[in-house]
Amino acid sequence: MALDVRSIPPSGRFGEPIMTVRLLTNIGRLWTGTDVCSNAAILIHKDRIVWAGQASDLPSSVPGVIDDIVDVDHVENLGGGLVTPGLIDAHSHPVYAGNRWAELAMRTSGASSQEIASAGGGIGSTVTVTRGTDPWTLCNSVRERLRSWVLSGTTTVEAKTGFHLTRDGELADIRMLRSLENEPAMPRIHATLLAANVLPPEYFGRRREYVEAVRQWTADAAAAGADSVDVYCDEGHFTADEARIMLHTGRQVGLKPRIHACTSDRSGAAQVAAETGCASADLLTEASEEDIKALAHAGVTATVCPGSALRGGRKPPVRAMLDRGVTVALGTDHNPGECGITSMPLVVGLAVAMFGMSVTEALRAATIGGATALRVSDRGTLSRGMYADIVLWDADHEGAFAWAYGLRALRVWRGGTPVQA
Repeated sequence: MALDVRSIPPSGRFGEPIMTVRLLTNIGRLWTGTDVCSNAAILIHKDRIVWAGQASDLPSSVPGVIDDIVDVDHVENLGGGLVTPGLIDAHSHPVYAGNRWAELAMRTSGASSQEIASAGGGIGSTVTVTRGTDPWTLCNSVRERLRSWVLSGTTTVEAKTGFHLTRDGELADIRMLRSLENEPAMPRIHATLLAANVLPPEYFGRRREYVEAVRQWTADAAAAGADSVDVYCDEGHFTADEARIMLHTGRQVGLKPRIHACTSDRSGAAQVAAETGCASADLLTEASEEDIKALAHAGVTATVCPGSALRGGRKPPVRAMLDRGVTVALGTDHNPGECGITSMPLVVGLAVAMFGMSVTEALRAATIGGATALRVSDRGTLSRGMYADIVLWDADHEGAFAWAYGLRALRVWRGGTPVQA
């Protein structure tokens, strides 16, 4: 018997039936990123928000979307809970194999960096293990990490490469990230080429050759789907002059420049960020007043990471940045050597406790600030035309972020599609 194709629902993203109009109602408190309202509702068409506000103001029809609100395809009662935009992690390093837990134990027992390196630890150990891991196993590990992000309420993750440090390995990582983004229960990915993480061992004594190699890889990375190029500008990594030339080359091929800046001794990285028009300067634990002025003048977003700041015992001057008008974003700085956090709700709580940010400031940094750091204008707030990246939290007020240290996400929607646990 022939199959009647009319009986098969059309397939949308992630293989689900195409959702036309979805109404989220009985929202006790809606934090849109710019405003707060009670007893709210959100109307979604395909993957975008077409209306958000107080339920009493819900329109009876939306031209081009729905003629009569009673004909909405899906109505979901959110039980009077708190709803915010999906959170944005503006700094992470999720593409690696293995772990360095033994090294961390040594460090907490007082071992020096030289002693750890002598024992086979350090970034080089992650590079060795990552290079020796087959692509299937590496991809599965990265998939599981990214899934933990989205289930905790993070719908966009900036994901850096940087542990292959070969042309083919770095490009394969970019392609893997682009592929994973299209799978079910994955966050949106902003893929960043961080081939300029450290000098790989095979280039010992040939720094200039490696810098030139990275410059040549940027065009290939852009073609493979990278959004940004990053340089770790610090002692033991790359100099300000090296960072300047790599970032300039990346920008010429369409990659957004960003930089690891001022993480230990001042290296001029913040000034490079301002000169090269970086989208963000990250970490900034040793940023000076002069650095802050330069970032503010150039419109560079400051991405700060409470987890790594807590681990290193040094806090970036966040209040001074905010007072100077610098846009602040938040990141987990998830990486194999220092910080295993994948929960942006935890990062928000730590930002309040460690950096003296208000809950509103921290949430803005984890939404609008993150979107600004990534230079994307289609997410970070719950307003008309934005992606329907939405989170329902186990709370009825955003103040719970400062109390819970990892507030639980009850439900997550990416582009209007519920993410299944």
